[in-house]
Amino acid sequence: MTDVVAPAVRSRMMSGIRSKNTQNEIKIRKALHAAGFRYRLHRRDLPGTPDITLPRYRAVIFIHGCFWHGHDCHLFKWPSTRPEFWTAKIGANRKRDQVARIALLESGWRWIVVWECAIRGKNKIQFEELTNKVITWLKRGLPNCEIGGELS
Repeated sequence: MTDVVAPAVRSRMMSGIRSKNTQNEIKIRKALHAAGFRYRLHRRDLPGTPDITLPRYRAVIFIHGCFWHGHDCHLFKWPSTRPEFWTAKIGANRKRDQVARIALLESGWRWIVVWECAIRGKNKIQFEELTNKVITWLKRGLPNCEIGGELS
């Protein structure tokens, strides 16, 4: 199947997709700040450049988009155009995520991944419940985990 827009238009559309300061990321940051947490953003000196870093807790938070990181949920669907490109692209993202998580563990950091499907979509978690899960994870020093949308 061919693309319905010209390559230049598609390129402009794709360049508008942000990797930092997304709506989901900002929502979680505001909730954490309101709960009294102080954090650093996008620390490039840590593996994977975490979205949120909480040095006091030796913890990092990644807010991942389900499409870009190939999450197995209803929000992810393999594109039908250029399948070789997308398989390589998303596969490389997954591999990079895995390497970053291992490096964080080896340097004594805990990590949590909040998937896009936990914040929006048909299986989303109530935002207050999601925030409570993240806060509980931080305060109790729980092991690394991922929070995705709930199955109906």
